[in-house]
Amino acid sequence: MENREWWKESVVYQVYPKSFQDSDGDGIGDIQGIIQRLDYLKELGVDVVWICPIYKSPMDDGGYDIADYYTIDNMFGTNKDFDALLEKAKMLGMKVLMDLVVNHTSDEHAWFQEALRDPESKYRDYYVFSEGIDGQPPNNWRTYFGESAWESVPNEDNMYYLHAFTKKQPDLNWENQEMREEIYQMINYWLDKGLGGFRIDAILNIKKRIEKGFFEPDGEDGLVFIGHWILNQPGIEVWLKEMNDRTFQPHNSMTVAEANVPSERLKEYIGSQGFFSMVFDFSYTDIDVPSTGEWFKFSGWTWELMKKHIFTNQLVTQENGWGALYLENHDQPRSIDKYIPASDINDYSKKMLATLFMLLRGTPFIYQGQELGMTNIQMDSMEEYDDIATHDQYSRAILSGFSPEEALAAMNRRSRDNSRTPMQWNTSKNSGFSQAEKTWMKVNPNYHMINAEAELVKADSVFHYYRQLILLRRDSRYQDTLVYGEFIPMNEQEDGTIIYQRVLDGKKVLVAINYTNQTQSTEILTEFDQYLLGNYDQPYQVGAKLSLRPYESVVLANF
Repeated sequence: MENREWWKESVVYQVYPKSFQDSDGDGIGDIQGIIQRLDYLKELGVDVVWICPIYKSPMDDGGYDIADYYTIDNMFGTNKDFDALLEKAKMLGMKVLMDLVVNHTSDEHAWFQEALRDPESKYRDYYVFSEGIDGQPPNNWRTYFGESAWESVPNEDNMYYLHAFTKKQPDLNWENQEMREEIYQMINYWLDKGLGGFRIDAILNIKKRIEKGFFEPDGEDGLVFIGHWILNQPGIEVWLKEMNDRTFQPHNSMTVAEANVPSERLKEYIGSQGFFSMVFDFSYTDIDVPSTGEWFKFSGWTWELMKKHIFTNQLVTQENGWGALYLENHDQPRSIDKYIPASDINDYSKKMLATLFMLLRGTPFIYQGQELGMTNIQMDSMEEYDDIATHDQYSRAILSGFSPEEALAAMNRRSRDNSRTPMQWNTSKNSGFSQAEKTWMKVNPNYHMINAEAELVKADSVFHYYRQLILLRRDSRYQDTLVYGEFIPMNEQEDGTIIYQRVLDGKKVLVAINYTNQTQSTEILTEFDQYLLGNYDQPYQVGAKLSLRPYESVVLANF
């Protein structure tokens, strides 16, 4: 068996703090609210809580624009509140992850303010500044959010700064060693407090290949996507190793990178001597996004392609190191709406998706509300959307010929705000999220049907099904096989089903799911005579022939 690591055996729960629990009645979730709900997470069975950014921020991009790395934003509470969260989590046997955003800061960060105030200060070199060409930006790069990647510097002629995200998120210059030292010092400050580790945002963008001039546009706006010049550029590995050696490794941290790493380089990133514990895989979670990134359009994805992506990623990751499993996060719509036709959304299909991803090889990440089967929300107008990327996609949809009604329907389908609606706790006002008259984002009106209080008392709820899956992984005789066992795909050429084995020292677990609304029959090995779990009421009759009912999932073992 490969090396045991605490983070391989963990199950992570992601909290979007603005939407989890409001403790002070201002309509916005906060740290004290998270503390109040830790017992709920303990009951679910998770042992790591990842909290999206709570640092001081003007919140131009949901807190991913950090104005002070050392201070908790007063929207969420205080540094003392965060210490209390760490203490309560430790008492419950849980660890906490924070987001780490070091590709850029907020333009309100003291470093950037000083860089603007004094062009001769050392902080000017903490960021990427460049002279323009003939009164225009240095080149025609487009940000991730759709605008020019260069913003003119106030009160300076022909001077621009680079931002791969919003103009309020200037990119840091990682070539500057003094800046890197300050970043490492900050990381160690949090790890020394007892933080379990970090989810690391946009890390593959830190190495830039700055080229001036006009490049062939790839869209109607005359711009070209910046990623070709700032994603996974040669030389980035030097800084990633330096950061790991100086911060994560000495603390035995859990680190999960938001990094779309080419297969041939995976070992460098997630191998035994890798820069990170694991990386997320986007191949099946972004399967509905066209290669152009214009998610208002349909990609034409199929479940057969989904299966291929899952199998490919599992095999490649297994060969090179460790992976992070997820179906939802704060940047995704709800998985049930993405993967299942509206007419087939029910507890069977929700539990089928849970079975599919929770028992793959890697560390599972459950996003808040996913364990309840929360769904997308219907917005009535663009004014109800908060997300900056959604407004950009709406504009691009209109530019490409969509009617306002068609564009709004596309936002309802794919907006990131689908997963950012308040957590659904019970049937009281605002679903128990907040006592405020108005919450920062509206609560999904289906909270009367989907909420934690109702699911906790219902033995066959989606919540309890997730709990059973977590128990299989974390506290059963099958846990070593399900955590450390080899992933082996089965029946690859059959449409309608996804079947795989987890195998360790001759002990085997078989996972079989039917991703269609029709009964599917398939052959399996007769050795799987132990029924562990399924999403239908009647236990499955074990035999050589599997007949899977619509959206049925079964877990079998040979020991």
